[in-house]
Amino acid sequence: MSFEKLCLHTITTKPWDLQTAVQKYSAAGIGGVSIWRDAAQGFSGGIKAAGEMTRSEGLEIVSYVRGGFFTGLDAATRQVAIDENKKLIDEAAELGAPLIVLVCGATPGQSLFTSREQIAEGLAAVMPHAEAAGVKLGIEPLHPMYADSRSAVSTMAQSNALCDIVDHKNLGITVDVFHVWWDDALEAQIKLTAEKDRLFSFHLCDWKDQPEDMLNDRGLMGEGVIDNRGIRKMVVDAGFKGFDEVEIFSNRYWAMDQDEYLKMITDAYQKHCI
Repeated sequence: MSFEKLCLHTITTKPWDLQTAVQKYSAAGIGGVSIWRDAAQGFSGGIKAAGEMTRSEGLEIVSYVRGGFFTGLDAATRQVAIDENKKLIDEAAELGAPLIVLVCGATPGQSLFTSREQIAEGLAAVMPHAEAAGVKLGIEPLHPMYADSRSAVSTMAQSNALCDIVDHKNLGITVDVFHVWWDDALEAQIKLTAEKDRLFSFHLCDWKDQPEDMLNDRGLMGEGVIDNRGIRKMVVDAGFKGFDEVEIFSNRYWAMDQDEYLKMITDAYQKHCI
């Protein structure tokens, strides 16, 4: 079977280097890949060559992961983040990735409201650079359990509010079911996001009952509590025509045979998502 609208993040099959991952995905009929920065930087020929190699294997580069982390207790720290995001934008353009996924940041010692103000300021500072490079930026709201130090942006509504403040056509939202499945305003916010032409990308995985690790124990679709098919329907009904991206952090799956795991991913996608 062909999975031309399925995309895998390289972090999902972390033990594979970029070339191995791309070749394995392509052989499985998968149409897209979202490339994590370490995978691109680890490619022997450099970032531009990594993009060329990926396309030569028949895969579309869906996104470059990840930017953001705009917050900080002092202006110097925040400027370092702005400069780093501009560098990421340049790398994405060199790779041929149309989108950078953003984990926006949060800093212990200051309120979430202050962090959100800093995120808006950081975004505004990098958007002209992104526009010039032809790269879009997707705010990824993160589950509230990460609001301490990873992201002060926890909901689609907060993401849309940031987009309203910054007001740039290259800024939108990445919807990851792991982070937003619990939100009772999700369907309305997905519709609003699509109406404003901000629905940039969509991620699949699952939330396991009683996960062993809050970061690295995500589930494969169907082994947890998320209605992946239902949320995907919300996204499709809103007009989204992009890739279904599988992004899973899992010590358990990283430890197993990755060829077997890849087959499990495509099976789960067929059974629980489409």
